[in-house]
Amino acid sequence: MSQRVLVTGGTGFVGRHCLPRLLELGYEVHATTSQSSQPGSGPVRWHRIDLLDLAGVPGLLSRVRPTHLLHLAWYAVPGKYAESPHNFQWVGASLELLRQFHAHGGQRVVMAGSSFEYDWNYGFCSELVTPRVPTTVYGTCKTLMFNLLDAYSKTTSLSAAWARLFFLYGPYEHPGRLISSVICSLLRGEPARCSPGTQVRDYMHVQDVADALVAIMHSNAEGPVNVASGSYGPIKDMIRRIGKKLDREELVQLGALPSRPNDVPLLIADTSRLFNEVAWRPRYDLEHGLGQTIEWWKDELAGDRKAIGGGS
Repeated sequence: MSQRVLVTGGTGFVGRHCLPRLLELGYEVHATTSQSSQPGSGPVRWHRIDLLDLAGVPGLLSRVRPTHLLHLAWYAVPGKYAESPHNFQWVGASLELLRQFHAHGGQRVVMAGSSFEYDWNYGFCSELVTPRVPTTVYGTCKTLMFNLLDAYSKTTSLSAAWARLFFLYGPYEHPGRLISSVICSLLRGEPARCSPGTQVRDYMHVQDVADALVAIMHSNAEGPVNVASGSYGPIKDMIRRIGKKLDREELVQLGALPSRPNDVPLLIADTSRLFNEVAWRPRYDLEHGLGQTIEWWKDELAGDRKAIGGGS
């Protein structure tokens, strides 16, 4: 039987980067989108569906009958997702998707979790040691979904892994997120107003995140797996590096904004399971990743200017 994977959130920040890698590995790739127009007519088979409308989920799984499920879809609007009531809906939708996947012969599932599940006061987050004490609605709902997946997989003997994502950046990121907002401000010649940036974080290029997710799905690893690069440093160093690359260091304004109350000084991931059990390593270092992201934003903003000029 051929391996057939269903990717939810296929047009999202992470999902779009997973699709080419899955095709390279020989999967028959199906992906969902809630957009009114199809993303393209390439080798990926697209299915338009609102996953929050639970009535449509059985039909989707009956048509596709995937052997693998990579579930990435969730509510993730910057500035809103942390406390949004949509999180509760996504717990219900994800559970129904899981149930229907198993009912239609599914064999292996990977779902996206978050560092927001952990007690950030511990600083170093290990899957099997660090307590999960979320402080947001988003983190609480992701924690609940992990518990449901864990119990369901043990009850049904379904092979399942839970990928806890940490901090991301790269092409197609929302312009309101940290790295993208700094790049866009500097490219426009505007000040990049930031917090002091002393907090230590591990930022991972989105293509590495996608490749890690696919590697987890392609492996036999079960349970929680942290997805992070294993390299970390103060956020201010990363911001200054962007300013230097764009030769606009004078526009970087560290300390112009206050630190957030919940910004702990250290938050990094234990990557032992990802590196040793999944046997995966990142390809992008920060220098390469930021350079590639800057070039993508240059093209994106140039395209916006052309579009504006063409419509005048």
